[in-house]
Amino acid sequence: SRDCPTGGSGGGGGGGGRSNACFKCGGEGHMSRDCTNETSGGNRPRGCFNCGEEGHTKAACTNPAKPRDPADDKDADGNPRPPLYIPEHISDEQLFEHGVNAGINFDAYESIPVSVSGDGEIPPRMESFGDGHLRELLVKNIEKAGYKRPTPIQRYCIPTILAGRDIMGSAQTGSGKTAAFLLPILHKLLEADAPCNSMSRCATPSALIVAPTRELAIQIHNEARKFAIHSMIKVVVCYGGASSSSQYRQLQGGCTLLVATPGRLLDFVNKEYVGFSNIKFVVLDEADRMLDMGFSRDIDRIMNHSSMPPLADRQTLMFSATFPEEVQTMASKYLNKYIFYVIGTVGAANTDVMQEVLNLQRREKRETLIAKLESLFKNDDNTKVIVFVETKRTADFLASYLSSQDLSSTSIHGDRYQSQREEALSQFKSGIRRVLVATAVAARGLDIKGVSHVINYDLPKEVDEYVHRIGRTGRVGNKGYALSFYDNEFDAPIAKNLVKILTEASQEVPDWLKQFAETSGHSQTYYGTGDFASTDIRGQGYYAEGSAQAFGGPAPQAVDEEDW
Repeated sequence: SRDCPTGGSGGGGGGGGRSNACFKCGGEGHMSRDCTNETSGGNRPRGCFNCGEEGHTKAACTNPAKPRDPADDKDADGNPRPPLYIPEHISDEQLFEHGVNAGINFDAYESIPVSVSGDGEIPPRMESFGDGHLRELLVKNIEKAGYKRPTPIQRYCIPTILAGRDIMGSAQTGSGKTAAFLLPILHKLLEADAPCNSMSRCATPSALIVAPTRELAIQIHNEARKFAIHSMIKVVVCYGGASSSSQYRQLQGGCTLLVATPGRLLDFVNKEYVGFSNIKFVVLDEADRMLDMGFSRDIDRIMNHSSMPPLADRQTLMFSATFPEEVQTMASKYLNKYIFYVIGTVGAANTDVMQEVLNLQRREKRETLIAKLESLFKNDDNTKVIVFVETKRTADFLASYLSSQDLSSTSIHGDRYQSQREEALSQFKSGIRRVLVATAVAARGLDIKGVSHVINYDLPKEVDEYVHRIGRTGRVGNKGYALSFYDNEFDAPIAKNLVKILTEASQEVPDWLKQFAETSGHSQTYYGTGDFASTDIRGQGYYAEGSAQAFGGPAPQAVDEEDW
């Protein structure tokens, strides 16, 4: 075909319309390797690809390389192009080093109320990981990961998923929901001897987990790898900001379970790198965020893709901190006769987290922070601290300043390259950096071992964000401490809500904060949630178990600030 003198009018394979002209001069009747004409122009570069001179090839070139055109390092909008990034591989043993183990107050989870609703028979809850529900390989990996017994959401959701039912599950980050869906999915994939289809151009995984942020996708991927160790299951993660060609090569190596962010997933589906024809399980984590008005279109394209099996031929599982009525309405079209589980809220009223608020002016914050960190590190060589700020610029400046004061710090926010974000998290998890200065969104969903303190250097504007931030500590029964810097010039809008949250959590409310709240001129928007953060809009088959004596308060909502 390369010597064909005809015009190549088209046909199969997308070849129609291609010119048969010489690539060098544009003339017809010969190929570029036989061309003796001068180059006629166009966009193709002339001469050596190394130095740009004519008369020799790059292989024979002895000249220094031609300086790179700065325009080559810009994207279409003129912004700096991010460097090609291939994430460092985490070894199997490293996967077991960073998980959060149950703390001394784990027994309090026994008192968390649980509500269940839905049609049909509801499977009985499990009492232990080793009671016959899960394969022995999984139980061994669970024990190696330090899990002693299931949390409430795991007790209820694991048997339900094993029974083949769809689930809408409401539980706060830190309550064990990742393992609640991973373990039964892995069990059923092992039972079915699910294929990984290695060396296939289009990967067709059996399970798909979609997460709203890159860091959360990475975290779920590592958890899945941890539980699947010593099995034939291939777990792959795909997300933006990293080399797509590297991720595609991993898919070609085989993929049984795929974890992805929606943007990169849709890109790979459009390129036919990924297909849904073999899907048996779909999980939407942080589903309330992904189904809100800003992001529902991408999820709709995924769930209604032509290769996605119908509802009756797959299990669909959705988990989130809260499920407002409008989100339930949208989510229900993706679910088939689902069971709705709501685990009693473990938010602001978590008595494992001690909350303190200091009245400071802006100029006093920095030195107060340094004094607090120095005191913490003097008394505990292993503690880790997350410092939340409102702007990306403040995050970088504060991390740099703390490091100059011999307080090893790093920062994470949406403007940092993906390689920088992952390096920052790696250094923080390993203890190389003991302070992580973060915007709230960048740290969303992160589950980091050893975070004993959260400091709100800047208080958020929304009360839900405050609840989410303090949820970074005091996880799975571990003790935690949350310190907030209050500046009435900037934080008056949140004063009334802050008083309500502290009161509901049985925390001490400073008199000065009560006074500011009374005179702030801003209305209270948070009134507490009682025992449950969500209610089934179907209003059917409802019953509840447990009591509310240990926990209560609002559950955090997910927010994102960047493209997937």
